[in-house]
Amino acid sequence: MRALLLDRPGALEHLRIGETPIPEPGPGELRVRVHAVGLNPVDYKLARGGHPAWRYPFILGLDVAGTVDALGPGAEPWSLGDRIAYHGDLSRPGGLAEFAIVPAHVTARIPDSVSFVDAAALPCAGMTAYQALYHKTTIRAGSSLLVQAGAGGVGGFTIQMARLHSVQVITTASARNHDYVRTLGANHVIDYQTEDVVERVLEITQGRGVDIVIDTLGAESAAVGLKLLAFNGHLMCIDDTPPVNALDFGKAVSIHSIMLGGAHLQHDYPWQRAMCVDLTNLMDMLEAKVIHSMVTQVVSLEKTAEALLALERRHVRGKIVTQLIE
Repeated sequence: MRALLLDRPGALEHLRIGETPIPEPGPGELRVRVHAVGLNPVDYKLARGGHPAWRYPFILGLDVAGTVDALGPGAEPWSLGDRIAYHGDLSRPGGLAEFAIVPAHVTARIPDSVSFVDAAALPCAGMTAYQALYHKTTIRAGSSLLVQAGAGGVGGFTIQMARLHSVQVITTASARNHDYVRTLGANHVIDYQTEDVVERVLEITQGRGVDIVIDTLGAESAAVGLKLLAFNGHLMCIDDTPPVNALDFGKAVSIHSIMLGGAHLQHDYPWQRAMCVDLTNLMDMLEAKVIHSMVTQVVSLEKTAEALLALERRHVRGKIVTQLIE
């Protein structure tokens, strides 16, 4: 089968199109005919650093949408031809190939009205936002939320879901993305390049701060978010967390780390199943058109390395999806 192969960790230039054997499903596994793969920052980060469990050449791609092509023993209730999507285990070969293997219990059905491209955009970014808003805390009407980098995948899905609950959404974005994040549902947009984020958030909230901060950027940005929390607030860290000595215990705040891949790496079956339920709920939202996939670019397998470089430079709006079958 054709695949995008990583010969060794390091530069994204090490990625190449090549041939590799078609994999066979084991017990409880499915072989998926890959139609589309959503691209995420974790893909280029893994390509740079590799993983101890990998054997090279390795196939990247965690967010996969396709059809069931073969079933291993005990892979019910799926049938050949079923349309499914999933967020894969980063320690195993991924979906940037014509075929991929996945445990049946982590997959979700794609509704007939949802395209493979839209479905592939959901898992990593959508489930991260879903965990932040529905598992790590309880969002409610009237609460306030700061989303760092609202034009990205996690930020965009967070804004859309928060809007469904009448939450006051503040987000940071470059000037060119202000109109875009407003269409997603942001109430206030801060230009991080020309405005002081701390001053503007405190001005908008009349000095109180926000109930929830979703930080997608890293420890330095998360430390700023920590300062902006109101009493009993929650900081959601998609990347690194701030240092513990930055905590103000008088504010009774909570810091949450979100890492979808941990459910696979820790072999936590209940949470793997929970992620499947989350993805099913997101598919229902997409089918009902209360959220949209934010796909702004569809690329071929040959153009995927170039798209990952664009992601790494953080100049991408919405989601990029690699399409293998039109």
